[in-house]
Amino acid sequence: MKTRVLSLSIALLFAFGTQLKAQESQPQEGRSGWTFGVLPSVSFDADLGFQFGALTNIYYFGDGSTYPDYLHSFYAEAAYTTRRYGVFRLSYDSKYLIPGYRTSVDVAYLPDAMCDFYGFNGYQTAYHSDWTDDASDAYLTRAYYKMKRDLFKLNIDLQHNIAGNWYWNGGIGLFNYTIDRVDFEMLNKGKDDDKQLPDVPTLYDKYLVNGLISADEANGGFHPYVHGGLTFDTRDRQQNPRKGIHADAFLTYTGAFGDQSEFNNLRLNAAWRQYLPILDRRIIFAYRLGTQLLLAGQSTFYQNTYMNQLYNQRVLYEGLGGGNSLRGIMRNRILADGFAYANIEMRIQLFKFKIKKENFYIGINPFMDGGMVLQERKFENEIFTPDLAPEIDLDADNHALHLSAGCGLKVAMNDNFVLSVDWATPLDKQDNGKLSNLYIKMGYMF
Repeated sequence: MKTRVLSLSIALLFAFGTQLKAQESQPQEGRSGWTFGVLPSVSFDADLGFQFGALTNIYYFGDGSTYPDYLHSFYAEAAYTTRRYGVFRLSYDSKYLIPGYRTSVDVAYLPDAMCDFYGFNGYQTAYHSDWTDDASDAYLTRAYYKMKRDLFKLNIDLQHNIAGNWYWNGGIGLFNYTIDRVDFEMLNKGKDDDKQLPDVPTLYDKYLVNGLISADEANGGFHPYVHGGLTFDTRDRQQNPRKGIHADAFLTYTGAFGDQSEFNNLRLNAAWRQYLPILDRRIIFAYRLGTQLLLAGQSTFYQNTYMNQLYNQRVLYEGLGGGNSLRGIMRNRILADGFAYANIEMRIQLFKFKIKKENFYIGINPFMDGGMVLQERKFENEIFTPDLAPEIDLDADNHALHLSAGCGLKVAMNDNFVLSVDWATPLDKQDNGKLSNLYIKMGYMF
């Protein structure tokens, strides 16, 4: 099955990628005018399943003098996965709309009927893979570590050069979360009795009963935010850099209202990304180190599933775990008020070629990912019901490292459009009961 998915995705990249030229002249080995790529949104994620839909990414290169940087980028996607996760997104990015400012606008609606929820503080909540087996004698449902989460998000961000390689960043946006227990009635609708999910208490239900999730945060909320900070950027190119440093540090203030007013909070994010060329830039050593910390106020548990960004290049930046942060580790496995993470990989170009006037290369990237809790989410109630006791270990080493490793395959067109196929495995079965995890996405992770 995995081989068929990989073959299909590569075939789609070549078969459906098309272009519309606005100008005839273009620099050798470069692109000018418009590049208009239309693709079925067919992908696979170990946590989300198969994705089906449609997407388009439109780049405008002008006269080609800025290539491989684009003048304007437009992206639209509508898709759904076999595990009931939806993606409906529009985004725009440009360094030329407002001269001297990088402008990014992103709006998305993300319904998730089976959102992963593995409890708080990483290893403090034990993971039992056999409890997700519908044939098990324990909890009899693969929805045990799930909840319902629908998210609407909007952000508008600006970046401006201060001097040299230094930039300031600012932006506003909002999140509107709808949280609830798994909707078993909806998921079972139209299914035969032997195919239905048993409606039994989930981990989310038990956290509610024990007071680990308060009533004021149990069903989500509306949260506008404002953020600002500094960026240091010496990369040779914005997309798929070959050398340089990209580092940022910023503060995000997130609001809450009414019964949720206690959840106003201030966070600090910092990240360091570096790209070191080896062997004529055909081998790149790339790494990312980052942290997210709660400086003041309180955070809702569902806000801890999001990693703040100065500007968005992906539809959703989950917290620690999953294909966008720690490949091979379950999505949202590390759920805490503050955390740190690291990603290390070798980006190796195996060979380059051209199809008509399009530039392609194929490469691989062996990698290792890691993350850990820095700030625990404090339990308000340490008196648990008997059936929750096996899952909460108050003596666990919450700050222990969560590690994974793997290798990826990259197929790139014009250094901007990159099909990414990553395989990863956790180094601890507490982080994932599956030792083999596949992610087929667009672009490099960082």
